[in-house]
Amino acid sequence: MPVLGVGIDVCDIERFGLSLERTPGLRQRLFTPAEQTRPLASLAARFAAKEALAKALGAPVGMSWQDAEVVSESSGRPVLEMRGTVLARAHDLGVATVHVSLSHDAGIASAVVVLES
Repeated sequence: MPVLGVGIDVCDIERFGLSLERTPGLRQRLFTPAEQTRPLASLAARFAAKEALAKALGAPVGMSWQDAEVVSESSGRPVLEMRGTVLARAHDLGVATVHVSLSHDAGIASAVVVLES
């Protein structure tokens, strides 16, 4: 399977938390209702995943943050679910498989996304 895109992003957890406090609507704009209930480090990692996904997709204009959601399998493995604007771009590129890895440690959250055909 050829790689169609790779994205990586890092997020300072404390700084991200301050942004969420300063801008009350930001949490609702960036995250689905299920994601919004997660702790701050997990939110920062999910934000990094959405940024990494956008980079892997070529940073399309008009992408809705709500159209990408990080969910966890019963094993805890993260999975990116796409719909709407994000899914349309993925289809345009011929994406068949999405890999995502999240991490948070020492005040930094990070994510890597790999798209394959």
